[in-house]
Amino acid sequence: MDAMTNLLTRNSPRELTTPIPSKDEMHEIYQAALRAPDHAWLRPSRFIEVTGEGLNKLSEIFTEFASKELKDVTPLQMEKYQSAPFRAPMIIILTTKITEHPKVPKVEQMLSTATAAENILLALHAKNYAGIWRTGKFAFNKKIAEYLDLTSDHEVIGYLYVGTPTGTSKKIPELDVENFVTCWDE
Repeated sequence: MDAMTNLLTRNSPRELTTPIPSKDEMHEIYQAALRAPDHAWLRPSRFIEVTGEGLNKLSEIFTEFASKELKDVTPLQMEKYQSAPFRAPMIIILTTKITEHPKVPKVEQMLSTATAAENILLALHAKNYAGIWRTGKFAFNKKIAEYLDLTSDHEVIGYLYVGTPTGTSKKIPELDVENFVTCWDE
């Protein structure tokens, strides 16, 4: 798939199933992720790849976190949190390892991980897989890092649900670029 077709056709599918990328394919996909912009070469992006029994572990972490850290969780919400990891056969937890730096603030390091995540989504699409980026209560929350056995200098910015797209594809809307771009050409 050529680069522009990849960019213009990438989409978050409604449903994901097996197969998932092989270890060799994931190695190449992570190489693409690490090509993301990275001021001062801090290499802030970290990824936790969750498959198989790891999905059960993540489910347990989500329910433990929700029961201890969230207020007024209903049984229905708890069921949703418990089943969330099983929406896809692979989840990549996106984390940023924050480094104190005089010229590179925390937000810029997190944005580097966000661009790495987009590179992962594009690389998956190029290989005929797909991903869905999710955040919610289990992202941008310092406490969740503890439950994931991460050190306090890590920030979870989201979860990529990964697999092979199945079912009907969402229609990609044609957007009028002029509504989003201002040109200063005079």
